[in-house]
Amino acid sequence: MIKNKKGAMEFSFAWIFAIIAGAIILSLAIYGVVKFMKIQGSEIDAQTAMGIGVLLNPLESGFEDSKRVLMEISTDTRIYTGCNNDSIFGRQTITTSQKLSGEWSNEGVNVPFQNRYIFSKNPVQGKDFYVFSKPFEMPFKIADLIYVTSTEDKYCFVNPPDEIEDEIKLLIGENVRENENFILESRKVNCPSESTQICFDTQSGCDIYVNRNLRRVQRSSETVWYEGDALMYAAIFSNKKDYECQIDRLMNRTEQIYEIYQDKAEFVLKKTNCDSQLDVEIMRMINLLINFQDSEDLSVISDMSEEIEKKNKAYPECRLWY
Repeated sequence: MIKNKKGAMEFSFAWIFAIIAGAIILSLAIYGVVKFMKIQGSEIDAQTAMGIGVLLNPLESGFEDSKRVLMEISTDTRIYTGCNNDSIFGRQTITTSQKLSGEWSNEGVNVPFQNRYIFSKNPVQGKDFYVFSKPFEMPFKIADLIYVTSTEDKYCFVNPPDEIEDEIKLLIGENVRENENFILESRKVNCPSESTQICFDTQSGCDIYVNRNLRRVQRSSETVWYEGDALMYAAIFSNKKDYECQIDRLMNRTEQIYEIYQDKAEFVLKKTNCDSQLDVEIMRMINLLINFQDSEDLSVISDMSEEIEKKNKAYPECRLWY
């Protein structure tokens, strides 16, 4: 089941439907594990992976702010997330393995989802998992990014900027401190020894280093780039391989959406005799997206996105989005 954290929005019908449907699927999977051990483990794991995918549906329901929920599974579970970009929109895959009679089952069947963008440790392990999401925009909304962490993992954010600190406080709740996996500290030495330390700008010696000036995230020998807080969290919670694959998927999706707006621009600008040149800027963006290589190219695309948004707002009579 999913528990709404303090400060979150009231449940909508989408939440209720997804929670009920997902809980039923997960319950059936666990019941099958306990009562019908003759069923192949891969089938049970596939049901569990599908159930998790359904439980994530509420986070795709258009919420503008980040919200965190608790996903509970009655047995120790490893969640493996995979990314495949062999098609236009690529695929997010979810695989699970469960601990039965003291032994881990083999990984189940990959369950694919075209509209999921999940960032987490791989695998992430536990019985209880925190899940939250943020919208990714360029400049209009492209997709919701989903982050999954286990309650067994602790992340210590060292001296984060005010806006990040405020958001984390909202996520963890005002009065919740013990056993939380998101911890705020002013100095690295105050972080729990078993935690993953995340430094911002001036700190050093952490497991993960976020450089907001250069908009990049470093861990060990891996470096990735980001634009906006949604991608910053994505870079923190996932490894470089998965992050770059998901970024590639997101850029492909962005390209397809811009192509739709390009068709709309040609119609609207011709009808209104608008001289915004927005169609020209959109075509430049499409060319940038077609030639996208990796996250280091995000800064150029983000700059172009800001210019496009300025032009879209500067000509109210021929705006393409609001």
